[in-house]
Amino acid sequence: MSFRIATEPGDPARPNEDFAAATATSAVLLDGASAPPGVETGCAHGVAWYTRRLGAFLLAGADAGLPLREALAEAIATASSLHADTCDLGNQESPSATVVAVRAGADGLEYLVLSDSVLLVEEADGVRVLTDTRLDDLRDELARRLRPRDAIRALRNVPGGFWTAGADPRAAGEALSGTMPAGRFTAMTDGASRVVDVFGDLDWGQAFALVSDKGPHALLDRVRALEAADPEQRKHPRGKGSDDATVLAWTPED
Repeated sequence: MSFRIATEPGDPARPNEDFAAATATSAVLLDGASAPPGVETGCAHGVAWYTRRLGAFLLAGADAGLPLREALAEAIATASSLHADTCDLGNQESPSATVVAVRAGADGLEYLVLSDSVLLVEEADGVRVLTDTRLDDLRDELARRLRPRDAIRALRNVPGGFWTAGADPRAAGEALSGTMPAGRFTAMTDGASRVVDVFGDLDWGQAFALVSDKGPHALLDRVRALEAADPEQRKHPRGKGSDDATVLAWTPED
């Protein structure tokens, strides 16, 4: 099976908080959730440290054949145990991550999606978009209620809010999961998917086609060009001028 991965930090001076890796049959893609500058996280290690360990444990569980929700719950528990004695995991800003996990097998393509990373899967009539929309839905609701943008952070990993893979294994039960016929797929963190949902430069089918035809780096190059053309974020307001961006693509063997 052919996996292709491209990743770039949003700022070369800071660690890339995305993570992507694959085995012969399984792949994971994570996007670490950063706290605003100056906000206490309760963790001495940082988001990149946590995301890499969570991703490695998740990939191991997926490759071993565990149901993907079970693999994620175990990965959260194991990764959290590595710093439970040194860090305050009850802090709302403790490191966490969005998750995409996939496994290709005889029964089709198993998938899990938690929070706002995106999985695009090729189907006979086009591209299916799999993403957890709760974060965007809550942002829209807060905007209608004229609440400040940062109010959304208090709704992370609480019932009725949105979920990321942090210190609470219950997040695995909140993930979207299922099985569908195996086909080419592309997974991307929100630093890459902004080519569609922030800049509106491509639609999902076009983004999928670009990765399929020219590779994951072609999409990242397009995102960086769009960011550079709007450095002050006037035309396209966004949380970060340039974000960590990762694309993972798979094509089944003939």
